[in-house]
Amino acid sequence: KDDQFTLTSQVQNREGWILHPLDEALRKDAGGKLRSVPVQLLFDDPALNLRADYSLFDRSTGRPVCVGNGETARRMSKDGTTQESCPGPDGCPFAAGDCKAYARLNVRVGEEDELGSFVLRTTSYNTIRTLTARLEYFHAVSGGRLACMPLELKLRGKSTTMSFRSAIYYVDLVVRRGMTLEEAIGEARRVDQARNEA
Repeated sequence: KDDQFTLTSQVQNREGWILHPLDEALRKDAGGKLRSVPVQLLFDDPALNLRADYSLFDRSTGRPVCVGNGETARRMSKDGTTQESCPGPDGCPFAAGDCKAYARLNVRVGEEDELGSFVLRTTSYNTIRTLTARLEYFHAVSGGRLACMPLELKLRGKSTTMSFRSAIYYVDLVVRRGMTLEEAIGEARRVDQARNEA
């Protein structure tokens, strides 16, 4: 819902989430608002990088009550977890309109932690649809070397009739600034070869 990215740590105080040191560094390079973040994906398989499902959360505890994929769902109750059919948010009498698409994209930012990741959490249909398509596209054009591609998350704005013509923001995944697609594919091949040799 913001018009910029914010990188937070895993620590929260009374004022909210404590910013990660990378936030200040990237913001300084961007000259203010952080609207793009250079990233590396962790896996070559698009489905391992982006997990998306329908989720209904308990508003008092913040825990998921029901999680489904449009066909089946796991529902938590006082008797334990049950397997249910999942008609999606619009056709589910249990959800009563409170269920929505929820996705988590894991990315690496910076070079200090080779296996650490940041998580972009979103309920934006535009972001989920765009990231799903981009991951599949970059997986295909790189010959399956998705985790080796130099990419960046980019915040884009648009307006629609559903937003009553006011600006809404969604996240896109693009080739890192200053590179062409061909250069990014070449870099992915080089990184993949170096990893295989290692």
